Amino acid sequence: MLRINELRLPLDHPPEALRRAVIARLGVPDAALTSLTVFKRGVDARKKTAVVLTYTIDCEVEHESEVLARHAGDAQVRVAPDTRYRFVGHAPADFHAAGRPRPLVVGFGPCGIFAALVLAQMGLRPIVLERGRPVRERTQDTWGLWRKGVLNPESNVQFGEGGAGTFSDGKLWSQISDPRHLTRKVLTEFVKAGAPEEILWVSKPHIGTFRLVGVVEKMRAEIEALGGSVRFGQRVSDVQIEGSGESRSIRGVTLSSGEQIEADHVVLALGHSARDTFTMLHERSVYMEAKPFSIGFRIEHPQGLIDRARYGPNAGNPILGAADYKLVHHASNGRSVYSFCMCPGGTVVAATSEVDRVVTNGMSQYSRNERNANAGIVVGIDPQDYRRQSGQDCQASGPVNPLDGMAFQRQWESRAFELGGGSYAAPGQLVADFICGQASRVLGNVDPSYKPGVHLTDLGQRDRSSLPTYAIDAIREALPAFDRQIKGYNMPDAVLTGVETRTSSPLRITRGRDHQSLNVRGLYPAGEGAGYAGGIMSAGVDGIEVAESVGRSMLGMNT
Repeated sequence: MLRINELRLPLDHPPEALRRAVIARLGVPDAALTSLTVFKRGVDARKKTAVVLTYTIDCEVEHESEVLARHAGDAQVRVAPDTRYRFVGHAPADFHAAGRPRPLVVGFGPCGIFAALVLAQMGLRPIVLERGRPVRERTQDTWGLWRKGVLNPESNVQFGEGGAGTFSDGKLWSQISDPRHLTRKVLTEFVKAGAPEEILWVSKPHIGTFRLVGVVEKMRAEIEALGGSVRFGQRVSDVQIEGSGESRSIRGVTLSSGEQIEADHVVLALGHSARDTFTMLHERSVYMEAKPFSIGFRIEHPQGLIDRARYGPNAGNPILGAADYKLVHHASNGRSVYSFCMCPGGTVVAATSEVDRVVTNGMSQYSRNERNANAGIVVGIDPQDYRRQSGQDCQASGPVNPLDGMAFQRQWESRAFELGGGSYAAPGQLVADFICGQASRVLGNVDPSYKPGVHLTDLGQRDRSSLPTYAIDAIREALPAFDRQIKGYNMPDAVLTGVETRTSSPLRITRGRDHQSLNVRGLYPAGEGAGYAGGIMSAGVDGIEVAESVGRSMLGMNT
């Protein structure tokens, strides 16, 4: 099998043009090309008047070695890599007959789903403990906040089957290094569970919330069919650890109901909002450290504006769909401002998991046909900012308390609740007013999509600012700069909605190369909450790798 990279064709090329292009590139007769598969299709829109499609093609040809020899100097023609997934091992049929404790997976977001799935496929019969509710019941709870302003702290955008990724754009791409092609395993499992097959080959695949619901249910069903168990409404309130010093080991968990479950392999697939669990683990001296994350606002523009800015006269072409973007600006105060989790044709959603706090996030359906584009516009911060905000000496020696990032987030989420009027409405402001430093009174052409609603105010007012001053200053500087990259981005009546605080986990539950906690054997921190992923794809890959480490340990294999 050969792989051809960077095969470029016009946007509206006929289907037969692809085969002709492969034949011409390889210099073989038509009859010699025995199979052709699109591995990846991307878009090059750098020249708006000449948007082209870029293909990666896997193909079979007669006399492959001779064709390769003729293209020895062509870096774009190579042997196709083997992307098949191979399990590290399988449990024998009688593995659990001796009463061995089953592995536990705490959390059933993307990381927990793939950790549990791979463990189940290896015959290890995992038990999944998810504090939230099944995905369809969880969807009803989430809409309760969006439509009625009623929050269920245990079932919302952050907690429940599918994790935070369920109520997002369903993006399935990542910039992680992937030498083992584990992202292919993630995509293949999604397709097997009912996701559209195109996610295997489009360059920026996504599923969307409504389709993810059914996909997640089918993946749960496979885990259970393979002997695994998925239990909902099961919040882990404590961990049972024996030993002392560096010789401690996990022996099980305690649930909020008081039930204790024995286990010597526990995967912590926590989301980035499991604040009570982080606190408990810190109290049990599980090693963790503060890490950087970002805070900011959501910004909304008409999707048509973004389409025209990115694709020019090709805007609206069904092959291209709704345009996305990625922006970054290095502000004069030393802060970096960047777009985060851009949702074409989507909505801004209420994403809090705690009472009397406001958090925003973005979501799209598979169709991406809503009127607005939205993205987070966020500012990078580091653990020393926690010290500054709390009045501590920022020159103090020693590590920052890893829980201080949660306190930092909570401060601004509570402020957003106040500025929004105390009803889970979010504080908002028009871009022109934000830059000028004056409160917004009426909306313009952009109707904000956030539910339960947006309360117009001044996000940067001196006495009750919605974010730290350095973040406000950096975003004010960045918006006009972004306009030079996307014409119209700085439109006066684009809407900023606050606040976006949960871009990633504020801490890392540090682990070794074997994926185990540095000071508790058998405890496997994983995914976004533990600080090792950012998004559905990277979380899924991390879940696979952690499951492999658990499997090696349980099966007595060398690591």
